[in-house]
Amino acid sequence: MTLEEIHRVDPDGMYKCVLDFPKQVEEAFKIGKTANVPVKSRGVTSIVITGLGGSAIGGDLLRAYLTDEILVPITVNRHYLLPEFVGKKTLVIVSSYSGNTEETVSAHKEATRRKAKILCISTGGEVTEFASKHKQPCIKIPGGLQPRAALGYSFFPLLVALAKSGFIKPKDKDIKETITLLRMKALEYGNPDSKDNPSLELAAKLKGKLPIIYSSSHQLDAINLRWRGQIEENAKQLAYGNLLPEMNHNELVGWNMLKELLENAYVVFLRDNGEHPRVSVREEITKKIVSEYASGVSDVRSNGTSLLARMFSLIQFGDWVSFYLAILNNQDPTPVKAIDYLKSELARIK
Repeated sequence: MTLEEIHRVDPDGMYKCVLDFPKQVEEAFKIGKTANVPVKSRGVTSIVITGLGGSAIGGDLLRAYLTDEILVPITVNRHYLLPEFVGKKTLVIVSSYSGNTEETVSAHKEATRRKAKILCISTGGEVTEFASKHKQPCIKIPGGLQPRAALGYSFFPLLVALAKSGFIKPKDKDIKETITLLRMKALEYGNPDSKDNPSLELAAKLKGKLPIIYSSSHQLDAINLRWRGQIEENAKQLAYGNLLPEMNHNELVGWNMLKELLENAYVVFLRDNGEHPRVSVREEITKKIVSEYASGVSDVRSNGTSLLARMFSLIQFGDWVSFYLAILNNQDPTPVKAIDYLKSELARIK
């Protein structure tokens, strides 16, 4: 694959977005450090991050990343409504890249009516206007990207904000390690001419197949979701996924039938050194079972020392896989015509 081929299929420059992700993370870190975050952890008994799509995945990653540290439960809300428990002791983080996502705008207004503590993160739109009207703090992030290409902006300012608010310890050291690792790997994955580009190699294996992504449920569930979403939006190719150990108690049995379909499936296991040792054993056994039916199976292992760096190494790799798969599919990775059509139809019905 050459850069000329890429530019032909990718006129809007998703390649540059993926390549520049380390720079985005660095900038997002600075935004978090300089943002005014008056919210404090004292008296807060729950955190709800409300958002959809690319704006919600940052919340999923915060929940997964902090699950073994934060003492306040984090819930990610993808709906017009909020859970009934939301009230004065809840911090509601309103995350909408455009600022106009109708479900998020609705939940934002509901959180305000319930007098929850509120922190917004957006590029503008109704969310920032409503926040300004009600004197709610809002972290402003740069616009001009597809929400899925703005993950650094939707995650790192909030991570820094939670540290500022006293919910967690500062993560500056781990963030800096993550940036360094992402920069190094961008040089490797961003070279389509290389014969040893593992992200391009995996994309080639997934072409014409149904990708099935398996991972542990602990801390990698959000990354599993990110992989599927990126393959679907960038490559315009359906992807499926599930989590261990739960799938060992049901889905595993389903590999017995539909053999012709399963012959066109390719299984990817997302692996991390921090996964539970019994889950590691389960993954190896599961791999043996599904290998009898699937067209192929691959492991993708995390890199880095800190949990944050390891998680984002898997995210970065998956983003490159989805991008190269889009090029191999001869699909412009940027437009999401089906979603645009859905939104236009919804706009007609009030």
